Amino acid sequence: MTPPRSLTEVEGLGSPHVQFLTTEHWSLLATRSMTWSEIFSRTGTYLTVLSATVIALSLVANASGFGSAFLTFALLVLPVTLLIGLGTYFRLIEADVEDSWLVIGMNRLRHAYLELAPELEPYFVAGHHDDPPGIMTTYSFRNRVGLSHWLSGSPVVVGIIDAVVVGVLAAVICEAAGGEAVLRTVVGVLAAAAATVLLGVLGYRKIREVTRDYEPRFPG
Repeated sequence: MTPPRSLTEVEGLGSPHVQFLTTEHWSLLATRSMTWSEIFSRTGTYLTVLSATVIALSLVANASGFGSAFLTFALLVLPVTLLIGLGTYFRLIEADVEDSWLVIGMNRLRHAYLELAPELEPYFVAGHHDDPPGIMTTYSFRNRVGLSHWLSGSPVVVGIIDAVVVGVLAAVICEAAGGEAVLRTVVGVLAAAAATVLLGVLGYRKIREVTRDYEPRFPG
């Protein structure tokens, strides 16, 4: 790839170029704001549906004493809740990928600002390189983050909740089939563990698919 020319080498560089850069920066910032709003909205909607499902199940259980009516109701509402949860999980993965590209775009624009005014570099807190360390600097103001940062992300939290719902649904199906308490517990735990691994692998593959061929244009 031919490296891009420095902005200082562009003939006739003037204020219109700065206006173009700042306009694009605000456009990316607005798009990133909408992306995060969607992340919070989708996560909140799923948690609301999940809470309503739990409350509804508890009311039916109190009324039917965990009888056949409860099992029928659980087999109706839990798959719907799980479907919403899976849709939320995969959309959050997509939103995080989109947000990463927006961060890359803004880092490149900050790099352009510093080509125009290199003396301003000490005043920039966010990253101005589009390589992984530069992206992480914009995300967390450091080159790398720990495990706790990744575990607290919305996709991971929603994925874990989805895995628990899978385990509960598997236990309910096992009970409806006449399984004993021990068998229901084992089936539920194994189903939840398998769902956790599967969702993690699918999420990682999606991220890896997007980032595999990426080459930074302005590495640090």
